[in-house]
Amino acid sequence: MPKLKTKSGAKKRFKLTATGKLKAGVAGKRHRLIGHNGKYIRQNRGTKVMSEADAKIIRTYLPYGL
Repeated sequence: MPKLKTKSGAKKRFKLTATGKLKAGVAGKRHRLIGHNGKYIRQNRGTKVMSEADAKIIRTYLPYGL
């Protein structure tokens, strides 16, 4: 069998935690921030662990992990 290719967009955007969960940057932080309140901006700072339903889809893009 040939080797499977990793989606290059996925390897740039996602990281694995030590327990094997996927973490990613939070959406909604690039522009139009004046329309959001301070709580929204603070809570979306940094990265978040993805839900298991989304992580299941993304794992198909990363056949050999990261």
